[in-house]
Amino acid sequence: MNYPSLAAGLALCCLTACGDKSSTSTANNTSTNTGGGSLVTAPVDYLGAMAKGQQSAVKTVDTTSIDKAIQLFAVDKGRNPKDLNELVSEKYLPLVPQPPYGTKLVYNADTGTVTVEKQ
Repeated sequence: MNYPSLAAGLALCCLTACGDKSSTSTANNTSTNTGGGSLVTAPVDYLGAMAKGQQSAVKTVDTTSIDKAIQLFAVDKGRNPKDLNELVSEKYLPLVPQPPYGTKLVYNADTGTVTVEKQ
């Protein structure tokens, strides 16, 4: 093997690759900054995304626990509960969970489903 030519080839590849990355990263940074996200607003954007994610997780957990209680009620009683408060009075739920701010729980007694909707 010819080691000097191998080393020269590797160096040339590294220089070529590094040159391409620096020119595209500059272009990417420009497009990112004009696309709405920036280093200045990053903390606010992050906190907003976290709040939306937490609100979505709360919606999923609340409706899942209520759905399970409705299913247990239906198996035991042979019908869906008239309202969500019946699940509490019959001890299938300790209390009806509070939906996130700006939303409400909507229960359909005919189908036995609960959804979280905006108010």
